[in-house]
Amino acid sequence: MENMSVNIPEIQSVADAINDAIAGAGVLVIENESPSGQHSLLFQKEHAVACARWLKQESPWKLDYLSNVTGIDWTEDALKVKFGKDAEPEETRGFLESVYHLYSMEASVGPLVFRTRTGNRSDDVSLPSMTPVWRSAELQEREIFDLYGIHFTGHPDLRRLMMWDSFEGHPMRKDYVEPDDYEYEPTPHADVLKKSAAHQNPPAKGGDQ
Repeated sequence: MENMSVNIPEIQSVADAINDAIAGAGVLVIENESPSGQHSLLFQKEHAVACARWLKQESPWKLDYLSNVTGIDWTEDALKVKFGKDAEPEETRGFLESVYHLYSMEASVGPLVFRTRTGNRSDDVSLPSMTPVWRSAELQEREIFDLYGIHFTGHPDLRRLMMWDSFEGHPMRKDYVEPDDYEYEPTPHADVLKKSAAHQNPPAKGGDQ
């Protein structure tokens, strides 16, 4: 298994191995139809940490290196495009994802990609942190928390990484709306200057018009 992301039979064997090892894990294979063919595993969040520990400590591949973690915002509109006009309602219910890329330094295999999904994009946005399994997830999960709003339970220091504490919203969400006025930019320029001008010189009211 020099490259576990090449084809479905290989990654399906990884899913089968996890499901055999962990009762009720329910690991699924998510096919990637792009030219890269980098298929992935979907972990149910209730069993995600157990699956991760098995991959690192007990699997034949000893996936000890987590290279990167990314976030994805799947809006209802995006899912309708992905699954088409005849999609079932449950296929177009929006959610957030965290996606992890694993390698084994000892066995020289990878990447193996797995993902976890939130229940929705509003009030069910918690996922288990992988930091207790791979320490390299710590800062990357903080970035996803900051920019996408996923709350990683079990994370040792979950707080914003790039934006300040009082910042409202999550800038990488597809429905994020930029403010008209940027208080943190003392010398606005370009489009920011145009937006902030409305706040600096509001139109006159009443008899002043």
